[in-house]
Amino acid sequence: GVTRLLLTRIPFFKEIIVSSFSCDSCSWSNTEIQSAGRIQEQGVRYILAVTSRQDMNREVVKTDCASARIPELDFEIPAFSQKGVLTTIEGIIDRAVAGLEQDQPARRATDEEVARKIDEFIGKLRQLKEVTSPFTFIIDDPSGNSFVENPHAPQRDEALVVTRYRRSPQQCAMLGLEVDAKPPDAAEDLRDEVLQFNTNCPECNAPASTNMKLVQIPHFKEVIIMATNCDSCGHRTNEVKSGGAIEPQGTRITLRITDPSDMTRDILKSETCSVEIPELEFELGMGALGGKFTTLEGLLKDIRDLVERNPFTLGDSSTPSRTGKLQEFIGKLQEVNGKTEVHFIMDDPAGNSYLQNVYAPEEDPELTVERYERTFEQNEDLGLNDMKTEGYEPEGTSGR
Repeated sequence: GVTRLLLTRIPFFKEIIVSSFSCDSCSWSNTEIQSAGRIQEQGVRYILAVTSRQDMNREVVKTDCASARIPELDFEIPAFSQKGVLTTIEGIIDRAVAGLEQDQPARRATDEEVARKIDEFIGKLRQLKEVTSPFTFIIDDPSGNSFVENPHAPQRDEALVVTRYRRSPQQCAMLGLEVDAKPPDAAEDLRDEVLQFNTNCPECNAPASTNMKLVQIPHFKEVIIMATNCDSCGHRTNEVKSGGAIEPQGTRITLRITDPSDMTRDILKSETCSVEIPELEFELGMGALGGKFTTLEGLLKDIRDLVERNPFTLGDSSTPSRTGKLQEFIGKLQEVNGKTEVHFIMDDPAGNSYLQNVYAPEEDPELTVERYERTFEQNEDLGLNDMKTEGYEPEGTSGR
């Protein structure tokens, strides 16, 4: 026979090798696929809700080490039980039916009851191809090289859920990878994991969930990003908290905006940071807008939205004179796009704010960072004057 190899690329996925064998004598043919890339850093799990005949035509790449499941039938194709294949969901079901029918004549001769049950199960598999009722198709691949087509790409597919996960030691051993004998670091796991806890929506008070992630900002420190989404009213909010302690000194960061590229600098504004633009006679006090991890352009947009959406500034409750001044201010704020030279100042007594230095680790000629000693009033606002971190234990407890 003849084996043909083809290196091809699947859109929105990766390169694969398609291997096709055909025999002219008996007309037998077979097609297999192999990943042309390496084993990925994480495993992947595709969960597809099949609801129509069109879903049965979705392309599927299933590697040797991937398992396929249909929970509604309690059906599973274990890993390494089939060769890798480039097919459709209907093709995977046909292949499973062909595998089950292969030994049915021998089973009918030896054990009719088992053969009858398998025939019933084959009938259920064939009914799935008609999609008379929705079912779930799951592919779990520890190597991360399997794939289920998204016909709406690059838009999101509501019927398809893609989850990436860290391989277990057993899965690493199954793939022939060396397992690190060193025990996992709990702090390192926390950095890679998205934590979730239940809360109530601040708008409609419906049950919602808040996601929390520990992020390391280069040349700065760790921060905690929290995002809350409400499925009931659609309210979405995010907030940033410092992951470290209050710094011994306050920080005053001054950026001279001279180029439109300055608007793309990353900014971490803590809840204790105030913002000032002297050329516009503008100052935003600490506590306003909360903690933000965004860009300079994004922060200016949030400031503009804060002014425009306040009913006491531009709504029915405002006076014409105040409205005119604020409209003029919003116009000037929109002109701050790098073409007009202004100074952007961030003053954080806690020292937990950050503005990206695009020249790092070299000095930025347009960026100035000053450290200063906090005043008594600033320490009072941060609650540091009454905070006692040493010698706070009662004398009687020293012997415990």
